[in-house]
Amino acid sequence: MASAIRVIFNADDFGFTRDVNDGIVEAHRHGVLSATTLMANGDAFEHAVACARENPALDVGVHLVMVQGGSVSHPGRALPSTLQELARTLVRRELPVYDEAIAQVRRIVNAGIQPSHIDTHKHTHLFPPVLDAVGRVAREFGIPWVRQPFDFGVSPGVGFAKKTVATGMKIMRFRFAEKLTGLRMTDHFAGFQITGRLDTAAMVETLERLPVGLTEFMCHPGKCGTELQSAATRLKESRAVELAALTSGEVRQVMERRGIELVNYR
Repeated sequence: MASAIRVIFNADDFGFTRDVNDGIVEAHRHGVLSATTLMANGDAFEHAVACARENPALDVGVHLVMVQGGSVSHPGRALPSTLQELARTLVRRELPVYDEAIAQVRRIVNAGIQPSHIDTHKHTHLFPPVLDAVGRVAREFGIPWVRQPFDFGVSPGVGFAKKTVATGMKIMRFRFAEKLTGLRMTDHFAGFQITGRLDTAAMVETLERLPVGLTEFMCHPGKCGTELQSAATRLKESRAVELAALTSGEVRQVMERRGIELVNYR
């Protein structure tokens, strides 16, 4: 297995809206999507739980939310609306990060889902207090896998700003290894640099460069229905494009030609 190329296509934002949930399920049933992470504070949380029950082969984890939406630990209270606001809140120690994290994970577990992996909305576990909370709740709930959101290589056509951010994020590698001792991370990660422009061509190009080892390929599929159109997100029409890529014959073909094995966290 040392020379194997393995990939987990993992969809963020399960539970965000019902049309996002429907797109994730379609990408799993008719495409290569093997895993997803669930938002405990999502407007379509209950719908996502029902979808998970109907699709037991879909590997479900936690999409921990510390920015945007409502608090689970303190219902009726809003979470910081931007990353900048979150940073200020963390510096002032105004957000009980661990309490929020454990409340979100507990809601998912109480719904009958034993999560196999955990990541964060907007990669907020790059903030040290959030990373500390992620490691703590992962150990307490027996969640073995944590996302390391550091893209391998540089995707063609990526703008200077996105490339700079992706490179800067890698500074956190050592802290991830230190704080997540005893937990598992994939060998590689892909998808950050091409978020919002992940069409079939970009997916095929990334798979052509996929290195030996286990890679998480982050994606955001969905159906661009009325709920998504009115939601507070920049990723709308692009979700339908990603759904088309995940269910395309071209993606299957390159995986078969390169001998890429499709797996999940379980």
